[in-house]
Amino acid sequence: MTYDDLIPVIRRLALEAGDKIMEIYDADDFDVKVKSDSSPVTEADEAADALISAGLRATFPDILLVTEEQAASHSKQGDTFLIVDPLDGTKEFINRRGDFTVNIALVENGVPTRGVVYAPARGRMFYTLADGRSAEETGALDKDKPGEVTPISVSDPDNSALLVVASKSHRDQATDDYINKYHVKDSKSAGSSLKFCLVATGEADLYPRVGRTMEWDTAAGHAVLAGAGGHVVRFDDHTPLTYGKEGYANPFFIAYAPGVELKEA
Repeated sequence: MTYDDLIPVIRRLALEAGDKIMEIYDADDFDVKVKSDSSPVTEADEAADALISAGLRATFPDILLVTEEQAASHSKQGDTFLIVDPLDGTKEFINRRGDFTVNIALVENGVPTRGVVYAPARGRMFYTLADGRSAEETGALDKDKPGEVTPISVSDPDNSALLVVASKSHRDQATDDYINKYHVKDSKSAGSSLKFCLVATGEADLYPRVGRTMEWDTAAGHAVLAGAGGHVVRFDDHTPLTYGKEGYANPFFIAYAPGVELKEA
């Protein structure tokens, strides 16, 4: 598999999954179940997962696939793997707030190197190109023919007037306490992996996450941010956030533009 092979496939699968998700989102009602970890799952999560998994396994049968909705994949490990969150921001979806995303990423030796983040209700799509740089695709988002792409890059932040983005559904006092260590010009809330993309485009400078996440929640957004010049580090010691950890659980982390002067936890 080459990056030139990978990017068109994950782009198309994200768009197809987005269509499936929006069919269910626009319906009058949809089923919501509760998983063993008490998190919600909808028929949209499951339909998008089935579509993406089938597409990836058919095209790249020799590469390990880890996906949120298939618990059996969570005990498998490898140096190179594809990792999928078919619907990140399920609470946003259930509450019809629009900030949910489709996420597909490639991890190599602990680093998410390529990825796509698609927000179907927002009509925004971000992905890494084959050369590793990140872009936002604008236009019709045709499944078979990529449209115009605009390169994206992180901001040159002003540490006396930072733009901060934080979780919409999981914001808490610990998050606010950390944000209050900075000189903040504006703070906004957003759902799902869109927060990584807002840092990647320069719409925000800093995204701290003081709460539980899994690698499938973050890998695609991390790849997009890295391709735009940004970094993601552990909250406790500011070392790079790595992937392929046992159980695929993340520590707290900070995503940021390199010019931000990070504060200690």
